[in-house]
Amino acid sequence: MEKLLPFTMNDLAKITNHRSGEIKFGEKMITLPKDTDVISFLKTCEAKYVLLGIPEDIGIRANYGRPGAASAWDSAIKNIANIQHNRFSKGSQLIVLGQVDVCEEMKEVEHLDFNDVDDRSKLSQLVERIDKDVSHIIFNIIKAGKIPIIIGGGHNNSYGNIKGAALAKGKPVNAINFDAHSDFRILEGRHSGNGFSYAFEEGFLKKYFVFGLHENHTSKSVLDIIKKTEDRVRYNTYDSIKIRKEKDFYLEMNTALAFVETDGFGIEIDLDALPNIASSAMTLSGFSVEELRQFISFFAKNKNATYIHICEGAPDLDDGKNNHLIGKLIGYLVTDFIKSNNAIA
Repeated sequence: MEKLLPFTMNDLAKITNHRSGEIKFGEKMITLPKDTDVISFLKTCEAKYVLLGIPEDIGIRANYGRPGAASAWDSAIKNIANIQHNRFSKGSQLIVLGQVDVCEEMKEVEHLDFNDVDDRSKLSQLVERIDKDVSHIIFNIIKAGKIPIIIGGGHNNSYGNIKGAALAKGKPVNAINFDAHSDFRILEGRHSGNGFSYAFEEGFLKKYFVFGLHENHTSKSVLDIIKKTEDRVRYNTYDSIKIRKEKDFYLEMNTALAFVETDGFGIEIDLDALPNIASSAMTLSGFSVEELRQFISFFAKNKNATYIHICEGAPDLDDGKNNHLIGKLIGYLVTDFIKSNNAIA
């Protein structure tokens, strides 16, 4: 896995705040030993979960979004390293694999303008390059019998996650997406708004459920596409659940689970579904943090939960005083997933 930048024990020590009488995740999480074959290590290591960062916002830029999501991985890992290791959650269950090496691609986008047709084409090509690297790494993690916990980047990376999972399992997988947007837009060149539609078109995504779609931000064309494929693509809306109260949040989770649990499924979380969370498409109206945590806990306890991806959080877009809170939020979501998933008999 040449496009992987491994996280070392030294890296972990630098971000772990040691305190007498306490044990932090950073003191217990597992890193890749030096000069060790990644795949062999993953196959033999007892830890079940693998943390992977994707520090990019190229797909967001290609989708006319605000850059900033590249910093989510750094913010998250600093927080995760300082979670308390105790009877409720243990750092030793986590392998901190590292991050996808996107340094070259991030340098190439510095002077690209998404309003320029030629530059948009270049942005899409860079997203395709990252797609290959993400899918390759996810494939190897799942093939080794582990569960990836993917943090950061734009929602363009859903494609690589789904493709990697499908190739590892030898068949298409399903996905549940907690999101204000469908990311099921037309195939116009890769960006953060069409990761699922590309995965669907190319046969890697079998069934897809969008949970909490915002009616004001979903185009007629996307709704028409979904209607034509309703046997495999379904959704509910935030407005119908929380505003008009036509549907019940918990019953809807059961409905969505019944739809995707027939095969391995990915849990995709877009932080722009939460109000006042710094992201590329920040909203003032949306589900609460507690509801998202309940959502993750609910889906994680299913035996077919194959991976979780937490994306679009953008600490760089915060006011500078509270940008650590994105990492803290992601830390809660990661441990919620592990606690529920570990409870599977």
